[in-house]
Amino acid sequence: MIRGVVLAALAVLTLAPPAGAQDMALTFDDLPAHSALPPGETRLGVIARLVAAMADAGVPPSMGFINAAGLETRPEDRAVLEVWRAAGHPLGNHGWSHASLDVIGAEAFGAELVRNEPLLETLAGDTDWRWFRYPFLAEGQDPAVRQAARAILRERGYKVASVTMDFSDWAFNEPWARCKSRGDAAGMARLETLFLASAAEAFDASRALSQRLYGRDIPYVVLMHVGALDAHMMPRLLALFQARGARFVTLDQAMADPFYEADLKATASSTPLTLENAAVAAGLAVPRRTEVRTGLADLCRQA
Repeated sequence: MIRGVVLAALAVLTLAPPAGAQDMALTFDDLPAHSALPPGETRLGVIARLVAAMADAGVPPSMGFINAAGLETRPEDRAVLEVWRAAGHPLGNHGWSHASLDVIGAEAFGAELVRNEPLLETLAGDTDWRWFRYPFLAEGQDPAVRQAARAILRERGYKVASVTMDFSDWAFNEPWARCKSRGDAAGMARLETLFLASAAEAFDASRALSQRLYGRDIPYVVLMHVGALDAHMMPRLLALFQARGARFVTLDQAMADPFYEADLKATASSTPLTLENAAVAAGLAVPRRTEVRTGLADLCRQA
């Protein structure tokens, strides 16, 4: 099964890149610690490789969204946030413990938001830290809960960080740790191929939707994570994006586009602000995406 997925992924990578340039803001969730680490890896090593690759590619300050709860048991991980800030990248709020709004409700959501703020205030310097990214991208299935959470965000002066490009990078990091711990070179190679193919497919799908909806490229906001495979693949990933016409911008610059107005003001809305939801509302078909996560679940688990 995984072999078929790899072949499909390779086919995606051989497609001609779309013409023209487009603005793209990189954002990273789950600082300071995301997913499993392979043997010999450290959180500091992961963040150091990420910021180095971004600097080499000329990526401007990019938002990282934090969950401070883990620092209670691993206070040393604060150094990860300090490396991120020293490299010039700002921080935003991802909820204190990465709890889902759909699980905890609006009142606890507000408490999570506030509990995360002291560390942000300490580390922010002169940057704007009042950006929020919903954990699990869960914005509230219940309309009343959804609107209550939005009201809390507005009251505390937050802007919602949208997501208009997502290739499920988070799903690759645990299999990467398994494959590396087993020394499975074939498994690692498969993961690298699938990672890039998934990114290329997401890139083209987002652009196709934007062109069909608006006849133009909106600036895209890319969701990523600070995982070990993300760090390993970042130079190749950024090169792939640039080869396909990407021009990296800040989150502020991307979300100045009118498409993002509702999230920028944290105003009430019936559904999350995504290109897919905009397409559904307009009666357009959403491009089919390759599902790679099923194959990843079993990779490098065999005896």
